[in-house]
Amino acid sequence: MDKDTILTLLQLGTMDVQGLLPWSSNYTFLVRVCPNTAVADLLHISPNRLPEIKAVYKPRRGERPLWDFPRGTLSLREQAAYLVSNALTWDLVPPTVLRDGPNGFGSLQLLIEHDPDLHYFTFEGNPHFREQLQKIVLLDIIINNADRKSGHVLLTKQANGTDRLWGIDHGISFHADDKLRTVIWEFAGQPIPQPLMADVTACQQHLETAEGNLYADLSELLAFAEMNALQKRLENIIERGTFKVPGPGRHYPWPPV
Repeated sequence: MDKDTILTLLQLGTMDVQGLLPWSSNYTFLVRVCPNTAVADLLHISPNRLPEIKAVYKPRRGERPLWDFPRGTLSLREQAAYLVSNALTWDLVPPTVLRDGPNGFGSLQLLIEHDPDLHYFTFEGNPHFREQLQKIVLLDIIINNADRKSGHVLLTKQANGTDRLWGIDHGISFHADDKLRTVIWEFAGQPIPQPLMADVTACQQHLETAEGNLYADLSELLAFAEMNALQKRLENIIERGTFKVPGPGRHYPWPPV
């Protein structure tokens, strides 16, 4: 199923809550999203020709208050991370939308079926995943991810048999202050490969020129100071040209997995 169809299903499909997902800090639900007439009309296809999909629903009212992030903004940050991932053309974040659901407004993200026993610590240092992991590291630096645990990197097998990494759980991101906390430091201090630097530069130019409405879209989700900090981080990456090195502060999430 192509991404546009998935996004349409997520945005307009009928949500059926299956239950709470375990081990989440906030209320997170597994839902079935079923095609309906609204989806069918927009896609010009019969509903019975569209499959249902599974998704992760994070309602705003289920967000645990944090001392350093404004209350009720985590779902907005999930959406912002998806937009930045798209702007980089890396598709690291599963398709994500904001919408009303059975428990109120929140984010709805395509569920990525994966083996939970496979996570970053199980393939750390594997050259097969080098470029994909470098993209995840750069995304985390750009969005100032304060919670990149090992289990937030998912490994899936694509239809063509190739391995594919996804990054999930980006609700604690985009703070105006330096909040980067991640378990992935294997590239610290190394030069950023030129193709990835070109993508970062294009994203920074995209944000500055408002081409494609990226600035406007993100401004609906983030505070003014957070937008300024995002632009500054992109500038710093381009100027520095190397992967960030952990400083004396708290740069590792807890728990790490």
